[in-house]
Amino acid sequence: MNDSQAQADKARRFLELHRRGDPLLMPNAWDLGSAALLASLGFQAIATTSSGHAATLGRPDGAVTRDEALAHAAELARGTDVPVSADLENAFADEPAGVAETIALAVETGLAGASVEDYSRDGEDIYEMGLARERVAAAAEAAHAGPVRLVLTARAENFIRGKPDLADTIARLGAYQEAGADVLYAPGLTSADDIRELIEAVDAPVNVLAVRGAPSVSELAEIGVARISVGGAFAFVAFGALLEAA
Repeated sequence: MNDSQAQADKARRFLELHRRGDPLLMPNAWDLGSAALLASLGFQAIATTSSGHAATLGRPDGAVTRDEALAHAAELARGTDVPVSADLENAFADEPAGVAETIALAVETGLAGASVEDYSRDGEDIYEMGLARERVAAAAEAAHAGPVRLVLTARAENFIRGKPDLADTIARLGAYQEAGADVLYAPGLTSADDIRELIEAVDAPVNVLAVRGAPSVSELAEIGVARISVGGAFAFVAFGALLEAA
């Protein structure tokens, strides 16, 4: 089996692992060693974490370049046997053409999936709905253009950017689904009722970030969540242990 076919199989398997009520537990690794360790524990898929990766470079979240993020993603994707999805922030571009370029490059790294958020890297604001939808459409077209059908996760950032507007979040994720996103994600959404309302409003699988105050895994399964991730939490637990040991 050639590399392209193996990658296509990983991407297909990754999408199949998203089942409502039987959530995929997808931890976020911050380097190849942590990815290999997590895979050895039996996790069926792994994601990168922009904040965790940045921390390994001694930088804050958002201070990693596109080339660095893609090289990091490629290292994890090619160094483990499980599907890997990359946290690509805003795809390192504001305009749809730049988003498409980033996703096309991501396909070449061996990834099974990638996520794109609707918040600008310069911290200006959340993208206007029309532009945000166009960005997801461009990402989806690039993700699904070839023999490898990259699993695209579209993120609505309201709840972690000081704008806890559930109606707008649901409207955005619905628009991103229509634009071609395979998975939907609103980090910071922690209320069981809010998560349920989102899931009932869309058809695509929904990812939930496991944080303090969020429902348990069993509760999220009952609600109908299809995937659970941890963001940079594991990375910073590891860094905290280092500080404690030192």
